[in-house]
Amino acid sequence: MNTYTNIDQYKTSKGAVVTIGTFDGVHQGHQKILERVVKRAHKDSLTSVLLTFFPHPRMVLQPDQDLKLINSIDERVALVASQGIENIVIHPFSKEFSRTTAIDYVKEILVDRLQAKVVVIGYDHRFGINRSASIKELKEYAAEFDFEVIEISKKEVEEVAVSSTKIRTTLEKGSIEITNKYLNRDFSIHGVIISGKKIGRTIGYPTANLSVKESYKIIPASGVYITSSMINGQRVYGMTNIGNNPTVSSDASQTIETYYLDLREDLYDKEMELFFHKRLRSEKKFHHLSDLVAAMQLDEKNTRIYVRQME
Repeated sequence: MNTYTNIDQYKTSKGAVVTIGTFDGVHQGHQKILERVVKRAHKDSLTSVLLTFFPHPRMVLQPDQDLKLINSIDERVALVASQGIENIVIHPFSKEFSRTTAIDYVKEILVDRLQAKVVVIGYDHRFGINRSASIKELKEYAAEFDFEVIEISKKEVEEVAVSSTKIRTTLEKGSIEITNKYLNRDFSIHGVIISGKKIGRTIGYPTANLSVKESYKIIPASGVYITSSMINGQRVYGMTNIGNNPTVSSDASQTIETYYLDLREDLYDKEMELFFHKRLRSEKKFHHLSDLVAAMQLDEKNTRIYVRQME
């Protein structure tokens, strides 16, 4: 897949089937749209293009909301590529760009730059300054500039019954199994293993501490989860605690710590993708360290049962 970080980088004379949106999560609904784009492009011997934006428009226009995203931009690119899209254009969203008029958006971006011959778009798509234009205006422009609009109807959208907002809510609640159902895959986070306080090793549970560089990336609710990572080509399961370790630490900062089953390898400074499978329990402050150890032993037992069931 070709990746462009600005519309101006995209230069081609080949006609395109284009879809537009932030596509945060690349969830089931997004996957169906991308599949439709790819199939139509193949049918008409056109190229397939996703025009997306970063930062997310709400981050720019409503910064006080502190919006967290399901995917980092690198994760989004990889997920879109896995759907068979040939080109992704990640245009920087800014207040200046938000003032683009509807006619300029269509003529200069969709028609002149992206060479759109077909635009696949949701029924509620809005564009132009102050989101003033709707799919009605887009269809009028399509007639003027000779491209086709394929509308994803309200019924089709509601049949999928999933949205990026809904997925963010499930992650904030720690409902990871529902999240995974909506995504049609296991939710994951990427980061680098860093040195921690090394408390886990003193109680028989050495952990790998994952540092996520993207501050806008959503992290599941505090608690203990069954997780896994691909390490040396093998899937290694573990149990991950997200929180501030209230039993052994007074530090309020959040950590992401994973005890990998039967792994004694040094993981420091390694890049890691952590997949979330199931939530085991909430994080809890225990009165005695022995109670914490007992809880972790039960977490390990339940994790091993889960792994055996997956085999």
